[in-house]
Order: sequence, then C-alpha cells, then structure tokens
Amino acid sequence: MRKTITISVFAFIAASANAQIIEQRIAPCLACHGENGQSQTENTPSLGGQQAPYALIQLFMFRDRLRVFEPMNEMAKPLTDDDLRTFSDFIAKMPKPAPPPENGDPARMQRGLALVQQHRCDTCHNPDLSGKENVPRIANQREDYLAKTLAEYKDNSRHGYDASMADVMAPVAAEQIADLAYFIARMR
Repeated sequence: MRKTITISVFAFIAASANAQIIEQRIAPCLACHGENGQSQTENTPSLGGQQAPYALIQLFMFRDRLRVFEPMNEMAKPLTDDDLRTFSDFIAKMPKPAPPPENGDPARMQRGLALVQQHRCDTCHNPDLSGKENVPRIANQREDYLAKTLAEYKDNSRHGYDASMADVMAPVAAEQIADLAYFIARMR
C-alpha cells in the first residue's frame, strides 16, 4: 500500500512539473495568440478550443516548413514530436474564443449565414463551426484573420495539407469574403 501511495505521489509531482513546464514553454506562443486563448493581435489566430489533431498537424507543418511563416517556423523548429503533441493537447484545453459582445449587423449576419449554408462550411467544420479532428474551429475566430485566410485560399496562395478549401472558395466572390468572415467571427 505504501509503495502504491509513493508511486502515486511521484506521478502527481511529475504531472505537476510537466504542467508547469508546458505553461512556461507555451508562454511565447500566447504572447501573440492570446494568453486566454483569444488573440488580440491583428491577423493572428486565436488558439483556444482548437482541435488537438488540427493543432498538431499545423505545428508539424510549421516545424517541417511545409507551411511557411518565418516566426512560426522558428518557434516550431526545435520541437520534438512529443512536444508537438503536448502543445496541441494544451491548446485544445484552452477556453474557446468568445464572440464579440455586439450581435452584429443583421443584414451582414444573414448574408454570412447564407454563404455558410450555400458553401456547406458546416459540413466539415460542424454546424456550430467548432471543428472536428483535423478540421479547425473557425467559430469566433478573429475577423481579420478569417478574411485574410479565406482570401488566401481563394487566390490559392495558402496551401494546406489538403486542397479542399481552395475548391470551396473558388465559387465565393471576393466581395463575399468580408460577409463570410464577419458572420463566422460573430457566430453565437
């Protein structure tokens, strides 16, 4: 019995030490992406509530320069596979971003909803746009980041691990991207 208690205590201490280590290691990430999971930095995504498999894939792509953005490539470069899993699990447990306090312009919200339905965003990203597995959470993401990302998929300058977003964005008119991003950022 005493041996079991000792092992349990050591396991708890190790888990606590690992939690402190990840919180310290992820601090530079949160400086840009928001310490509470909600980014306050222009064109920088909120990480809170992001799906762990999606976060893992993105971190891997940055580390191996399959997705190029120099600050992220440098931050991810020294990470091991275990580090990538630890970081992605931590991100998934952060609180999801909250919608802005105002409901938004009803006409723009209706246009955005119509676009989400027309282009079936809710098929891959879930009806509440919370994401699943390797599909990102987009609900309540920063509007500027959404608009930038959607435009990059539209003009094929952003390459992911799968070409489906370029296909989805192909029929979306450039002027519709603003309403789509507006709606997704304010979704309730």
